[in-house]
Amino acid sequence: MEMTWLNCFTSNRFGMEKGTENVRSEYERDYDRIIFSSAFRRLQNKTQVFPLPEHVFVHNRLTHSLEVVSVGRSLGKIAGDALAEEPGIKADEVAHDFYRNQLKNVISTACLAHDLGNPAFGHSGEEAISQHFRDRVDDKAFRDLFTPAQWEDLTHFEGNANALRILTRQFNGRLKGGYRLTYPTLASILKYPCESTGRIHKGPKHRSKYGFFQSDKETFLDVVSTLHLKKEEDSPMAYFRHPFVYLVEAADDICYSIIDYEDAHRLGILSFAEVKEAFMGLL
Repeated sequence: MEMTWLNCFTSNRFGMEKGTENVRSEYERDYDRIIFSSAFRRLQNKTQVFPLPEHVFVHNRLTHSLEVVSVGRSLGKIAGDALAEEPGIKADEVAHDFYRNQLKNVISTACLAHDLGNPAFGHSGEEAISQHFRDRVDDKAFRDLFTPAQWEDLTHFEGNANALRILTRQFNGRLKGGYRLTYPTLASILKYPCESTGRIHKGPKHRSKYGFFQSDKETFLDVVSTLHLKKEEDSPMAYFRHPFVYLVEAADDICYSIIDYEDAHRLGILSFAEVKEAFMGLL
């Protein structure tokens, strides 16, 4: 089935056949599950760009995520209000309500969760994990424990794929389905909907990294099939992005483009005049 604006969302939850009655919408419950989670709280000790100084308060991953939520909510409302006025959507009661009232909640939750998979020290942390396995490339007995695709995952560790794992994995003491988020929320963080062997150097942006580990392949397939994502390639597996991803990505880009300058000024790296000149160029 081809994806349309009428079938690219559902209130169904990953790992659950049916939700329970609640005063909150399913999408609002997604947001609450993330913000009260230990995985989200751990972001407070992860830096954004600059090391955390002792006396100057710069952004960490947690404060950055909260700011991305604020921008993402606005973008979701703008897009949702516009889509709700489309004739085909306006005629569908469920779709009209979703875009008018709930899209902003989906985007907010995805923004809240978009950095959950980042290891300590961000991209440097990803590289350190990857290098740990690359250093054992000549250890045949060790390497033979993994399939070629699994080895590609390990030697090119990806925080985006780790976010999907954290949100959906049944860890000790957790229920099946992990956080049991709605499918649209999960799809909205799939910035790179392909497997690690499907990455293309200097190719399209959605293929520059990967979005799931081999151990989470069934989860990924469940999400993309439920929301009718368009397949780009069978082997290696690759899909086109869900449209909600672009709103999350835009919110993230808007925030880090600005706060990096703000933090650099607070730390005395850039002068006020330099920051002003950069920002005036955007007006």
